[in-house]
Amino acid sequence: MTVFDDLVGQAAASAQLKRAVAGAADLLAGGRGAGMTHAWLFTGPPGSGREEAARAFAAALQCPAGGCGHCDSCHQVLTGTHPDMLYVQPSGLSFGVAATRDLVLRAGSKPSGGNFRIVLFEDADRATEAASNALLKAVEEPSPRTVWLLCTPTPDDLLITIRSRCRLVTLASPGTRQIVDALVQRDGVDTVTAEAAARAAAGRVDRARQLATDPEARRRREEVLSIPAGLDGLGACVTAAARLFEIAEEESKALTTALNEKEKDDLKAAFGEGSTGKGVAKAVRGAAGALKDLDERQKRRATRIKRDSYDRALLDLAAFYRDVLALQLGATVELSTAERSGDLERIARSGTPESTLRRIDAIMACRGRIAANVHPQIAMEAMTSALLAG
Repeated sequence: MTVFDDLVGQAAASAQLKRAVAGAADLLAGGRGAGMTHAWLFTGPPGSGREEAARAFAAALQCPAGGCGHCDSCHQVLTGTHPDMLYVQPSGLSFGVAATRDLVLRAGSKPSGGNFRIVLFEDADRATEAASNALLKAVEEPSPRTVWLLCTPTPDDLLITIRSRCRLVTLASPGTRQIVDALVQRDGVDTVTAEAAARAAAGRVDRARQLATDPEARRRREEVLSIPAGLDGLGACVTAAARLFEIAEEESKALTTALNEKEKDDLKAAFGEGSTGKGVAKAVRGAAGALKDLDERQKRRATRIKRDSYDRALLDLAAFYRDVLALQLGATVELSTAERSGDLERIARSGTPESTLRRIDAIMACRGRIAANVHPQIAMEAMTSALLAG
């Protein structure tokens, strides 16, 4: 089993990356390294596994056996502890120029023991314009053994000058059966739960895993999907918007609380809290500044996670109306919200395809307003009113 075997439904991308790994081995041996280059752009829809593919590629590049999946080098890359890997995970809504310049400086050093110095930049589309310009210089003139792995939803999310210097790896949304097999074989989920989660996730592996393993995530989704059936007046619209806002807040709080506590505990332990001996008290006092910086990063991350939670709830609503539209048009497609068949059929009979499309547009408009910093609950009230009107 290799590091690429864990990529669900990505046979074409895996084959491309394996050829590049062979080229890298040839390059290190003094050859021309056909198929290998210094900059890669991993793109694909949410949940397709962009970061997982980039991490697997990084492990294969560092591995003496080309990505065996079980050696120390592979283990270090996959767990984020390899000394020649730089992992960039923007914690806020954007990634600034100062952080980018620091990253470029660190990326230019020679590998200490691995084959390459590799930068894995998740959500590279969060880089500001100034940060993107700083990144362009590094991608244009890389150090001989530095490899950049950038991850974005689409190629258009990066400056065209950066895109033109990267080799593109395009990931596809895996099929429902592929996701089911992965959940059953790797996560030990029963087949019935796996099938329901895979159908609901609409090609997003991470979302399917969350729904399959977290009862609270399933409950929140069910509550979101119950909203359309209850929209029978303006009062119900306001109530539904308030509840939709609360559901997203609950999810974001559940995701951030555990992360925050673990990070704070790890940082305090690193500064010696709970230990005894000479110098410990001074070290613990010195942790105050580091804890303040961590708190600021966690606040920025919480904002991003909230936005993602709002978006997830809105996409579940959009999936409901997409299924309504499929029923209205007689399309023979898999329904991701089939468990709400009664509501789907009733709403499909009571409206027209045109009104359903307007409702989907209202949901997309709500997503845009939240991204533009309109208060989420106000944006959701406008949306639920539009859903009622049709």
